[in-house]
Amino acid sequence: MAMHTWFECKIRYEKTLENGMIKKVTEPYLMDALTFTESEARILEEMTPYLSGEFTVSDIKRANYSELFFAQDEDADRWFKCKLLFITLDEKSGAEKKTATQVLVQAADLRDAVKRLDEGMKGTMADYQIASVAETPIMDVFPYKAE
Repeated sequence: MAMHTWFECKIRYEKTLENGMIKKVTEPYLMDALTFTESEARILEEMTPYLSGEFTVSDIKRANYSELFFAQDEDADRWFKCKLLFITLDEKSGAEKKTATQVLVQAADLRDAVKRLDEGMKGTMADYQIASVAETPIMDVFPYKAE
């Protein structure tokens, strides 16, 4: 399994709204890259064909996701951040220990996100609880593709 470093890149540009008005917007995208520099170069490359006019990368930060679950369905066009608690037992004290991790799930809505999360976690041996599921503003995700 490949380890991924995810970066949230915010793109700022002038968007033409349905009513014809032009509005400055900032939209977050998730980029799989090794460095901040690579993530910036890749987001510029990915977005250039889709945006007419000028746009800037207004912010780049590391995104702490241990796993992403992609969906193939067209209606699954939103991204949900899910906080999971893995439950382990401390060998010495026998106390329950909870370790938090974040995963990102592509889904149509909240119910679909929970369903897809459970499907994605099926192969996991560890016990887990879903602590929270929240929709993110992420517009799209660009996994790393080897040339």
